[in-house]
Amino acid sequence: MTAKKLSSSPATDFLVVGGGIVGLTIAREIALRRLGRVTVLEKEGGVGYHSSGRNSGVLHAGIYYGSDTLKARVCSQGSRMMQAYAEERNIPVRRSGKVIVATSPATVPQIDALLQRARANGIRAERISPEELLRIEPYAATRSYALHSPDTAVIDSRPVLRELEEELKRLGVTVRLDSQVVSVAVNRQVVSTNQKELSYGFLINAAGLHADRIAHQMGSGLRYDILPFKGLYRRLLEPASRRFRGSIYPAPDPSLPFLGVHITTGVYGEVLVGPTAIPAFGRENYRWVEGVRATEAIRMLRTLAVMLGHNRQGLRRLVLEEARRYRKGAFVRAVRKLAPSVSASDIGPITKVGLRAQLVDRHSMSLVMDFVLEEGPASLHVLNAISPAFTSSFALAQMIVDRIQKKRLTRSNDRASSTGPPP
Repeated sequence: MTAKKLSSSPATDFLVVGGGIVGLTIAREIALRRLGRVTVLEKEGGVGYHSSGRNSGVLHAGIYYGSDTLKARVCSQGSRMMQAYAEERNIPVRRSGKVIVATSPATVPQIDALLQRARANGIRAERISPEELLRIEPYAATRSYALHSPDTAVIDSRPVLRELEEELKRLGVTVRLDSQVVSVAVNRQVVSTNQKELSYGFLINAAGLHADRIAHQMGSGLRYDILPFKGLYRRLLEPASRRFRGSIYPAPDPSLPFLGVHITTGVYGEVLVGPTAIPAFGRENYRWVEGVRATEAIRMLRTLAVMLGHNRQGLRRLVLEEARRYRKGAFVRAVRKLAPSVSASDIGPITKVGLRAQLVDRHSMSLVMDFVLEEGPASLHVLNAISPAFTSSFALAQMIVDRIQKKRLTRSNDRASSTGPPP
């Protein structure tokens, strides 16, 4: 009996697929609560290779998100937790704040809308006059009054990821690199990778750009597909880069799903401008045809064509405007709406490219703007881990592990009830 019991036990109690910031913080939270053995699978040779290690490092305050969203529930708390984690480990954080400016007459009312949203979410924000704006950011555009977010900060994501990986090892978590999931046998609770098979008690899918594929293999999230959007950055050269103290963001255009180009002063004083947001045709399509697979590209093109036909969320206009920004002239014009003094000669190239794992709802043919958590048999799938996923990660991990614990407790109680009282 003993031998049989041992052989039937899973190789790991919790299997986390994905070694980005979300997967690592979930693994950490499980380990800190001592819920069981934890294994992380990461297909690359290091953690945070994709979105987590390629973001701008902005720790968002949570102003943009409606109070009924998951993003609003975890963003502000997540930012505080991330900053505390960094401080404890001597990872630099720059609390430079952010100003949000109107870039057109249509976006002026959005300043007040954001202020109301900030108040509803319990986030510090202040409407400021053009004169006050110029005291904070002397080179910012002054079309009208603006919004000041003093709690927005920036961080370098790379040392955070490295520290998390080392902490997981100290906590006894197994991190398997170069381990790509090939298939999942849901009925047996076994994952096959390019290296070995691994049985699990509970699986957490935090695979980012590949999260929908893992979910679909397991019969979850079938109404969703990921359509990646490529984000290209440029940098401000000196002396122009020295003009800026914090970040300058545009007030959102209510007819478009994304924010557009913004100016970000990084933790070491570097200034990034961007990103663009154009549909990509591969989940890892960072350059030219890199990461593009013919069958997948065709499927993505078909999805995009249908979505453009429906034109929900102003998608046609978004794609057209973002495509134009591949040309430097159009890109410069977008930057000048935020900071009129910036010229073409102030902007230089940079190799920084990111991909947004944007979820599409196939039923409505629209972009999903909130995080999505889908539950399945002995599994939970983190879909649409887009911005502010990095900011929110520690708080999101707590929420997810709370949900897993509740689910496991419910299952345990159900089994006890079905067994009935002892004779």
